[in-house]
Amino acid sequence: MALKPLSTLPKTPLKINRALLSVSDKSGIIELAKVLHDNGVELLSTGGTAGKIREAGLPVKDVSEITGFPECLDGRVKTLHPVIHGGILARTSYKPDMEELDKMNIEPIELVVVNLYPFKNTIQSQSVTPAIATEHIDIGGPTMIRAAAKNFAHVCVLTAPEQYDAFSGELGENGAISFDQRLALAREAFQHTADYDSAISNYFNRIDEQELPELLSISLPKHAELRYGENPHQRAAVYGNQEDFIECFHGKELSYNNYLDIESALRLMSEFRNSKPTTAIFKHTVPCGVASADTLAVSYQKAFSTDTVSPFGGIVAVNRPLDLETARAIDEIFTEIILAPEFEKGVVDFLSQKKNRRLVRIKKLPTPADSAQNVKSIFGGALVQETDWGTIGVDDAETVTSRKADQRELSDLMFAWKIVKHVKSNAIVFAKNEQTLGIGTGQTSRVDSSEIAVSKALKEGLSLDGCVIASDAFFPFSDGVTAAAKAGATAVIQPGGSIRDEEVVHAANEHNMAMIFTGMRHFRH
Repeated sequence: MALKPLSTLPKTPLKINRALLSVSDKSGIIELAKVLHDNGVELLSTGGTAGKIREAGLPVKDVSEITGFPECLDGRVKTLHPVIHGGILARTSYKPDMEELDKMNIEPIELVVVNLYPFKNTIQSQSVTPAIATEHIDIGGPTMIRAAAKNFAHVCVLTAPEQYDAFSGELGENGAISFDQRLALAREAFQHTADYDSAISNYFNRIDEQELPELLSISLPKHAELRYGENPHQRAAVYGNQEDFIECFHGKELSYNNYLDIESALRLMSEFRNSKPTTAIFKHTVPCGVASADTLAVSYQKAFSTDTVSPFGGIVAVNRPLDLETARAIDEIFTEIILAPEFEKGVVDFLSQKKNRRLVRIKKLPTPADSAQNVKSIFGGALVQETDWGTIGVDDAETVTSRKADQRELSDLMFAWKIVKHVKSNAIVFAKNEQTLGIGTGQTSRVDSSEIAVSKALKEGLSLDGCVIASDAFFPFSDGVTAAAKAGATAVIQPGGSIRDEEVVHAANEHNMAMIFTGMRHFRH
């Protein structure tokens, strides 16, 4: 349906005679009140806001003085009164509304300045109870905001201290607020209340243990507009609180594809947050080399040796402060993004010599608490699932073959299992001594993925003798295990669950391989 034009609304600048100020965040409120007073605006207010305005020596009327009704129920009821909402909702350009206001002795309110109880901040506390949380649900505030925003043709609404300067500047210069400014502020007001209600709705879903709610509510602030999306003809922006996790402090602004790559890198590095020094190299969201070692420099050389071609223009992520020796090794080829929790002395100066390179500080690795759900847009809506934080430990491993993995094999199996989870299906990872030797990704056949992984290892001159193999899903036939044995693999980790599991295990026994079933699949589409 085509939208109706705004031409039917009065677009004259709005002169402000009366303003209602009632804010939780009192930043800048005194400065705003002074501007309003200097412009001849009558100030109405409530509770603590009125107290601060009086302390500043400015005249202000309590809302209870206007309504003739005192605040009650510990301040729960202050502004929910016809005198207030009649003044906000009146269409002052519409004669019948003005006649009705005269009959009821109600004066118009042309400006509403309201921000809401800090509900989001309140529920961040681990100790918060539902009783405390619900006390921080604002009722009167959202009602006034929505009323003022609905009536933006006749009323201006401010919902954040960041809006005060522009408003004050326009009021001081023109003595009135333009239609376009009121429209923009109304849009921001509805976004504000929508975000507030979304936070409340999601909190109630949590306390009522609704992991997949009947209504999906997502509200995220725009973090930044991007130059373009995956391709130059696609517009794009990033939303959310990325600054909590990363800081890009050198190089061009991050692109859409950069964010996708960084997301993949952070999730894999989360698997190694408590491990020995580890390096992961990514290209197009897929790991092309991962290794752990006693030093970061050795871990990088081992990761790079997995595939010496793909890392060009890729991403390197490490789980330790980046030292100069490792930085020099990384610098031998062009690396677009380098992520590290810290950068040791001299490293930033050295790496900053290449202007096109982005340097990113990892402030925080994602956890299940940060990303409990995965949302993907599709035709007509979205798919939602729990984020794959599933993992297994040594004690969870079920050996299904005659031979058990020795200690070195078991360590490599756990290492490879962490990595295969982050490789696109069908996913195969060959590894030895906590180093990837070959990675097969994104093929329509598991055998094809395995062959690609083997061919990459051989191309790099890496021996697969004594290596282990991880598969993100079960082997549907024994041929994959037989091929892995012929390549040199001595142990396998896989979910199990195929109707031919017995045949697959028999093949492993024939080749004296150890095989572990995890009971957990890691498809990644």
